Amino acid sequence: MWRSSLSFSSKLVSLSNQNFKFTNPLISATICSVGGVRTSLPHTHVYSSISEAPSAAGSLQLGFQRSELLGNSLFSSWNVVDLARHYGRCYWELSKARLSMLVVATSGTGFVLGSGNAIDFAGLCWTCTGTMMVAASANSLNQVFEVRNDAKMKRTMRRPLPSGRLTVPHAVIWASSIGLAGTSLLACKANMLAAGLAASNLVLYAFIYTPLKQIHPVNTWVGAVVGAIPPLLGWAAASGQVSLNGMILPAALYFWQIPHFMALAYLCRNDYAAGGFRMYSLADASGQRTASVALRNCLYLVPLGFLAYNCGLTSGWFCLESSILALAISIVALSFYQDRTAQKARRMFHASLFYLPVFMSGLLFHRIPENQNLDRSPNIPSMQENENVAPQKKQTRPPVAYASVAPFPFLPAPSYTAP
Repeated sequence: MWRSSLSFSSKLVSLSNQNFKFTNPLISATICSVGGVRTSLPHTHVYSSISEAPSAAGSLQLGFQRSELLGNSLFSSWNVVDLARHYGRCYWELSKARLSMLVVATSGTGFVLGSGNAIDFAGLCWTCTGTMMVAASANSLNQVFEVRNDAKMKRTMRRPLPSGRLTVPHAVIWASSIGLAGTSLLACKANMLAAGLAASNLVLYAFIYTPLKQIHPVNTWVGAVVGAIPPLLGWAAASGQVSLNGMILPAALYFWQIPHFMALAYLCRNDYAAGGFRMYSLADASGQRTASVALRNCLYLVPLGFLAYNCGLTSGWFCLESSILALAISIVALSFYQDRTAQKARRMFHASLFYLPVFMSGLLFHRIPENQNLDRSPNIPSMQENENVAPQKKQTRPPVAYASVAPFPFLPAPSYTAP
């Protein structure tokens, strides 16, 4: 009896499926691929309108069980979760989220340094959010332009575009939307100067630095400029201007990136050569010039602590700590220069990863607000204060010493008083 009812219901379903035309090809597919995992969709009847859908009693008359309907709804919810995980993972990798968060950290540090006495935490959150969106857009466009190169490199061939998990038009729409949204957010919640710096940095990274990687080794220095702009963006968002004090952290970011990328380019030079990138280390077989450039830029980091103290940005303790930190990374770079091996290059790379967060933490910890900075300056009275001071009467003195006594015994001593 159960088999006959089941066969009868299956015939009814097949007849109804033949008479029904699917308007959505995604619904009519019986196999879907989500996140690289192929799953079979259950054969259910799809209705073009809600009015045509049968009731629960009608579904029981056709032979469907309530457990089947419940399982189908659970499967559809699992399908939505898998889709969310798939695209979330793709967007995370496409945006280079870890690198973007490092950019946000430098921008947030610049915002705090430029805030003065009081920190606007709402403005800090808006600035970090806008910076994250613009950085994600720039990284996504970078992968769009380098999809063929990434497919040839072991380090990047599993990214969303080379692996086929996302299409190039999809990535372009994603990058364009979040880039425009991030720039608009900075313009509305921060100021136009910060939004202009963000937009110019996006153009510099995606449309100048990215193609330059396949043309000339100077791309490393252009990329260092790109990395130095986010802390300046944060300073501009907080103070509304660009000053010499705000150039300390961008200078540190610029000089720090050279040894960081030189060590990475030395470690991955075979991979870069396979991808068609013109890195500085590819034209240096011995690695001596690569190591010398890294050592020279590490030495440039030594006086930054004194400059931060001299400008009134930090206390004297930061001058000492920054100098010790810069000398430590310079010693590691000297070791890499003397023994140019993959092990020493990897140590140089790890030392650069250690330097930056410690340097920024020291800046924040030893930061001097404006009110304390004014206390360090000498007390010079202003013109307004001088005008408010009442003039004091000068005491007149006798013209000569002997005039203080009577010149003659029978005459009174002269008295000298101010009129």
